[in-house]
Amino acid sequence: MSNLGPTEITGDYVVRATALDGQIRALVGQTKELVEEARQKHHTSPIATAALGRTLTAGLLLAQDLKGDNTLTIRVMGDGPLGGIIVTADAAGGVRGYVQEPEVYLPSREGKLDVGGAVGKNGTLHVSKDLGMKEPYVGSVPLVSGEIAEDLTYYLAASEQIPSVTALGVLVNTDGRVIAAGGFILQLMPGATESTISWLEGRLVNLEPVSTMLARGLSPADILREVLGESTEIKILGSQAVSFRCQCSREKLMTLLVSLGREELANIRQEEGQVEVRCHFCNEVYSFAGPQLEQLIEESSD
Repeated sequence: MSNLGPTEITGDYVVRATALDGQIRALVGQTKELVEEARQKHHTSPIATAALGRTLTAGLLLAQDLKGDNTLTIRVMGDGPLGGIIVTADAAGGVRGYVQEPEVYLPSREGKLDVGGAVGKNGTLHVSKDLGMKEPYVGSVPLVSGEIAEDLTYYLAASEQIPSVTALGVLVNTDGRVIAAGGFILQLMPGATESTISWLEGRLVNLEPVSTMLARGLSPADILREVLGESTEIKILGSQAVSFRCQCSREKLMTLLVSLGREELANIRQEEGQVEVRCHFCNEVYSFAGPQLEQLIEESSD
């Protein structure tokens, strides 16, 4: 039996659910539109799109535990040519992120994008959560494969002591556009029986990639049925719309520039004639020149 009513959310969203009388907690999301938006903003190559898209999805799934103004940041710092991946997600369903080297190309491996090769196997996965305390919660683990999903599974088990199964996927067209993107996290809750664990392991053996399921038109609720089976009791707890949302603004950057000081800004005016600031997270460029730059100089301290 499944309590999977139709959702009114269109576009990208994440579903929260439990199964088998609460023994399994499930988070499932489709993120095609926001991953495509990130691709367009950062002009990423297919392999960078896949790596960034998987991490954006992971951030949104983990952010389902956040409340109010809480945020979390995932940093994947590998030794591969892609450099670091930085993603920040919030409790309201917003996410933003970037890769340090967005134009990386690598040959396919066994017919698939070699995300692990681009990220690198030597490195660290960091997760920090700003929960409104004096200091953020920070956990980190060595990279297992650089494929993101396996690394996140290891993080959840080692750092948060939550046995989990993670699947993340991004399917990219030959022209670079995102065909499908999303993922799921299944977590074994305290009290899960050995028979439940064995049953779940058996269900996952021949499961097709999550990106393939999404490309076939399956919704997050459909994916839950596919993973856990039609006869399994599944209870939907809620759904949340998600999107690529950056927090940068001209006003925030003006405050930042004022903090540089009057002398520094005056030197920039003399040498460049204007100030340009690019946001790493969304690649937006903000220009300040003429009267605006003069205003910044006047508001700056000596």
